[in-house]
Amino acid sequence: MADMTASTWSNWSGNVRATPQRIARPADEAELGDVIRTAPGPVRIIGSGHSFTPLVASEGTILDLGSFSGLNGHDPALMTATIGAGTPLGQLTQMLHAAGQGLPNMGDIDRQTIGGALGTATHGSGLGLGAYHTQLLKVRLADGRGQIREYDIEKQPEMLQAVGVNLGAFGAMTEVTFQNMPSYRLRRRRRALPLEEVLQNFDSLLRSHRSAEFFIIPFSSHALHLSYDIAEGPVSTHPPEQDEDGLKTLKMLRSTLKRLPWLRRKLIGSALSRVKPEDFVDVWFGAYVSERRTRFNEMEYHLPFEAGAGALKEIITLMERDFPEVYFPIEIRSVMADETWLSPFYRRATCSIAVHHDAAEDPAAFFRAVELIFRKHEGRPHWGKMHSLTARDFATLYPRFKDAMEVRRDLDPDNRFISPYLAKILDV
Repeated sequence: MADMTASTWSNWSGNVRATPQRIARPADEAELGDVIRTAPGPVRIIGSGHSFTPLVASEGTILDLGSFSGLNGHDPALMTATIGAGTPLGQLTQMLHAAGQGLPNMGDIDRQTIGGALGTATHGSGLGLGAYHTQLLKVRLADGRGQIREYDIEKQPEMLQAVGVNLGAFGAMTEVTFQNMPSYRLRRRRRALPLEEVLQNFDSLLRSHRSAEFFIIPFSSHALHLSYDIAEGPVSTHPPEQDEDGLKTLKMLRSTLKRLPWLRRKLIGSALSRVKPEDFVDVWFGAYVSERRTRFNEMEYHLPFEAGAGALKEIITLMERDFPEVYFPIEIRSVMADETWLSPFYRRATCSIAVHHDAAEDPAAFFRAVELIFRKHEGRPHWGKMHSLTARDFATLYPRFKDAMEVRRDLDPDNRFISPYLAKILDV
């Protein structure tokens, strides 16, 4: 057992901190079971710290499952891969590609671990593409008494639906098997569009590509539209990323033109209207992933797809009327419906809308106001991003919430994985 020196832990953005009595790094499942049974509780599981909610925070024990990492096996005929749950996505993509496989979809950040991505229903974009948990074929986890349990989609399909999204509250995942596809190339295109055109053609712009998303640039009357489609041609030159430079410019204009909003809009809009379209082909993970260095906090809600355009209009109006300090773009994606009980995409095609705020500034007032719009449209929050909901709200939003809680109590009857935060959002 390679325990770390207990100290203050914080997430990526710095908005969540904890001082656990112990940070444990078990080397194998036997040591993991011992920690779960005997370590100071509550026992919480660390991924990469990319959640903005206090899912990991514990004054007892934080588990680092980095030893459960790597590509443990793969089947080139069935296109399946068995993966350690502590494997970071960025490492997994390289290993899968070398084995001739690819994840069917990805988000634009690859720092998360597999266990963390599954625990919070992390996703990419595309109405015909599911979140990571829809790839699950098998799950291996240590329950609240340190016993290993295995679930197979062919033998226990309902248990896969119950534990596929689990917030680290049902057990500690050690290994999963994914259904993948042959490694592939994507043609990624990016272009600036007038906001009016985006809102008028919202559905078609999201539906007409394998994967597509928007970034609405505040106070510009413009958006960036990104599309991703399977490509047969050779890899082409990947243009240099300029997102971080763009954020710095947006922040500078926000700060220097507080009293001249009309000039802010004119300058940003004029610059965007002259942005040259991007068009390149890359291996799948090279097209999906972008670097994110500027720290932010985030709120993301998942709405019925048909509510997306209307909710977005309301958010833009609210932001530009009442919150001129906001400069981060609004991100809009779509996700396929699935059958996982605690998935925000449970049985409904989804429009996901994410708002961001500089991590050095207080997002509370802006996020509270936006959340009212999300909730009016029956949104379900991303489990790893900021929200104010409690178990009572989730019981209404999730038809199988009660069933999921019964499974959780069976797997963790002593509530070893339940922190005060989880007690608030789950039926404990």
